[in-house]
Amino acid sequence: MTELRTFRLPETVTGSDDDVELGRQLIAAWQADGILQIATDAVQDRKTEAAMAASRRFFHGLSLEEKSRLVSDLTYAGYIASGEEVTDGIADYSEIFTVCKDVPPDDSRVVGKWPCHGPVPWPDDSYRDAMREFMAMLGDSGERLLKLTALGFGLDIDTFTRLTADGWHHMRVLRFPPRSQAVDRGIGAHTDYGMLVLAAQDDVGGLHVRPPIEGEERPRNWLPDESAAGCFQDAEGWTFVEPVQHVFTVFPGDILQFLTGGRLLSTPHKVLLNARERFTMAYFHEPNFEAVVRPLDDPHGDDVIHYGTHFTNMFMRCYPDRVTTRRILDEDRLTVLSELRSGLRHS
Repeated sequence: MTELRTFRLPETVTGSDDDVELGRQLIAAWQADGILQIATDAVQDRKTEAAMAASRRFFHGLSLEEKSRLVSDLTYAGYIASGEEVTDGIADYSEIFTVCKDVPPDDSRVVGKWPCHGPVPWPDDSYRDAMREFMAMLGDSGERLLKLTALGFGLDIDTFTRLTADGWHHMRVLRFPPRSQAVDRGIGAHTDYGMLVLAAQDDVGGLHVRPPIEGEERPRNWLPDESAAGCFQDAEGWTFVEPVQHVFTVFPGDILQFLTGGRLLSTPHKVLLNARERFTMAYFHEPNFEAVVRPLDDPHGDDVIHYGTHFTNMFMRCYPDRVTTRRILDEDRLTVLSELRSGLRHS
């Protein structure tokens, strides 16, 4: 793969013959390359640059002490220092602000001690507004992509978007330091746990993806005894994603691999540090926290993913020492999650 395929999304997806054909092309691109690009317009570019500018102001404008105070013990939203995140037992060197669903403290789910629910510890209103606008824009693209994908598979147009109504959409706003003689690792190899990833990056570059390789089995990251953390880290076959202006990169996550029975594979990716610092934003278009996800080819079977449990498990794995993880364990919030899962499993 030398050049990613770039697609322009229609303003609306109606189920027309053109939509079906575009959906087939999206699927074919993911199956060949593991990743594709969607073209942006001037309005999208302005919102992207506003979010990038807010990210730079945050990472450069606040001291480590000030950033480190922007942490919640209720939700995994907030600041993550370089070296705090762990992939396959090894520290990553990205500096991150995670934007999770912003749930007010008087919401019944927060009062009821649902794991991962709470307000985002925003640094300021300007940052909040820029990130909300950017995420809403990507959310609209995510909905169109999922409708097109369903049509491309010959499914009902709302097959995937039924799951994403009031979805648990979230985003990682990242800064990578320059490469040093001692460290060139930004983020270790992994797949993303959700449904669909849309990302914007600056002109520096550092993302590498692993396209589908015939005969290569991919981890089922949603299973407790299988993990994609560190998968194929040093193997041959990785492709550098060249930064391109006026596009978002898009690739499938674990939920789409599970739903489609492997017809779409969750794309392994990793980040290597570059000679200059790098900024990127990765948005995750997700099912509802309460969603029960079943494979398309076995919709009535017992093989299911409860998305809220899946999300919580993935974040606890990545941040075993974070104050949020400790509170989940200390207050036995996983029991609340278990009760929720039991009530929804056969719905």
